Amino acid sequence: MTQFRTLDDADVAGKRVLVRVDLNVPMENGTVSDATRIERVLPTIREIAGKGGKVILLAHFGRPKGVDPTQSLKSIAPAVAEKLGKPVAFAADCIGEAAAAAVAAMKPGDVLLLENTRFHAGEEKNDPDFARALAANGDLWVNDAFSAAHRAHASTEGLGHLLPAYAGRTMQAELDALTKALEAPARPVAAIVGGAKVSTKLDLLGNLSGKVDILIIGGAMANTFLFAQGKAVGKSLCERDMADTARAILATAAQRGCTVVLPVDVVAASEFKANAPSRTATVDVISADDMVLDIGPKSVLDVATRLADAKTVLWNGPFGAFELEPFDRGTVQVAKAVAELTEAGKVVSVAGGGDTVAALNHAGVAERFSYVSTAGGAFLEFLEGKVLPGVEVLRKR
Repeated sequence: MTQFRTLDDADVAGKRVLVRVDLNVPMENGTVSDATRIERVLPTIREIAGKGGKVILLAHFGRPKGVDPTQSLKSIAPAVAEKLGKPVAFAADCIGEAAAAAVAAMKPGDVLLLENTRFHAGEEKNDPDFARALAANGDLWVNDAFSAAHRAHASTEGLGHLLPAYAGRTMQAELDALTKALEAPARPVAAIVGGAKVSTKLDLLGNLSGKVDILIIGGAMANTFLFAQGKAVGKSLCERDMADTARAILATAAQRGCTVVLPVDVVAASEFKANAPSRTATVDVISADDMVLDIGPKSVLDVATRLADAKTVLWNGPFGAFELEPFDRGTVQVAKAVAELTEAGKVVSVAGGGDTVAALNHAGVAERFSYVSTAGGAFLEFLEGKVLPGVEVLRKR
């Protein structure tokens, strides 16, 4: 993190500290149903408050078009207070008189949550006037929302040009983990890329094939690569029009010295439903009625063996339809293998993406990985090699 400004560089005592966090949490019946994102930002809030800073939380919730009471952050404040173990005040706006009055009433160590930044069109437009209105209530800005760092919005990037800017502890941990895994990794590096479509992960596959030593392709996108190699894939999900692209990716990877690993056997069924009758088949004998829903046992062993030789493992995307039993088996078995290698100190494992996090939680191993990112789009764009505006603005010049 030597290239980014962090809380280690900030003097927060007595200061009004605008902290951009991710509170876009799932809700059920008006209450928070998964507090993972709240828990991730607690260290930053506690540190600033503990050092006598006034913590002013900025966040978005949902995709409102103007002021929308159903997408107010007011219902999130109690959950933040409960997890934090101290009161969290709430202001009915993030700019203007309501915000200014709430900030003026704060004492060192207090925590205040401002209303949804997306209630103002200037947020997503990164409007300079809106950014200045936000900045009026702060002496410095801390970005602790890596998950929103790929967006150049007023509260995620614009403030960094108006106030002294620092990475919060969650942002710092994310950047540490991703930099170590992608920019300066211990080698060999293996990357697992799963998911449904090659077309949505072209940039990812292109970037990783030039940075990793082993690229393991799973999920339905593996069907496209198998089809591109002349294999029959039955009625499996497959982007047949991407066959030329798949072949080009394989050729580029070979030129770069990156080994691409595809399934050697699969678990197939005739219908997409839990506990549907299934069979294991090599990739050479997939029938016309087969729907490939998971990798087979030989593929699991092949992947596990290759991962055992790696020093760094990146993971984005499941191997199969992990939400349906028994088609979760391949993903679960590989996830457990990576967890065991991590705990043995043999690999650094970094995973992220919505489906990936869900799959690792399903396997019961998320806590056993070196780092699991809760950021979706930002995590993917970082792996794709793209510049993240909310990160760049924190870079030391």
